[in-house]
Amino acid sequence: MARKKREPGEPIVIKKYANRRLYNTETSGYVTLDHLATMIKDGEDFVVRDAKTGEDLTHAVLTQIIFEKETKESNMLPLSFLRQLISFYGDGLQAMVPGYLQSAMEVLTRNQADLRAALEEGSDTGNFMPLFEEIARQNLALFEQSMQLFAMGKRPEEPAPESKTATTDDTAKEQEIDELKAQLAALKDKVDALSR
Repeated sequence: MARKKREPGEPIVIKKYANRRLYNTETSGYVTLDHLATMIKDGEDFVVRDAKTGEDLTHAVLTQIIFEKETKESNMLPLSFLRQLISFYGDGLQAMVPGYLQSAMEVLTRNQADLRAALEEGSDTGNFMPLFEEIARQNLALFEQSMQLFAMGKRPEEPAPESKTATTDDTAKEQEIDELKAQLAALKDKVDALSR
């Protein structure tokens, strides 16, 4: 039976078997997590599916790649970041974290050519300051935009008179938002101080 040819723009299908082996349907060969990491670096799009059920396992496998990189290679994710990320699970702000992180990574990706060029120019850290300031400004703008959208989406039009708990929850959320805004302002002051 002839294999169906992949359409342009369609992701490569990686099948994951019960024995945890990964099979690339494009190359008809078994691959490792390192192979998948290389595919990502090369800009190749793929999905990972359970070979038996067809369930999408892409998220779990990408998380596993990060885990492998963090334990076997150099640590890229600081402990403080990991702790902060974990603290958002189950929090009211959890829903906005993925969008914010994705936007922040897009800002970093857009600026990576400039960062690499500054690296190649030499070890003078002064070359990095304008780039980091611009990235920080873009990230602050993204965060402020996310906070505004979150606040608009979560703020009730009319508080229910019988729901004292809901009002207390809303007040707590507003206090959290105010605290985050204060932290953002402090961060902005630090960035402005660095640019002087």
